[in-house]
Amino acid sequence: MNGNILNSKGVQVAVVTGREVFSLKGQKLYDLRGVNIYKLNGDLVGHLSDAHGTEKRLDKATDRLFPAS
Repeated sequence: MNGNILNSKGVQVAVVTGREVFSLKGQKLYDLRGVNIYKLNGDLVGHLSDAHGTEKRLDKATDRLFPAS
């Protein structure tokens, strides 16, 4: 899965490449397994909305994973 992650306001906050989530600056932040978002140590921290296509939206509860820069 490749594409962009948008926060609940529709602003791009991250990029998905394969099963990895990167900040807009290119730093690896999380692993992605299906729609579940995991910290690099394996802890489940949230999930993406079950959206199809290249743009995935976060719900308001998951926005906290990607603080505004």
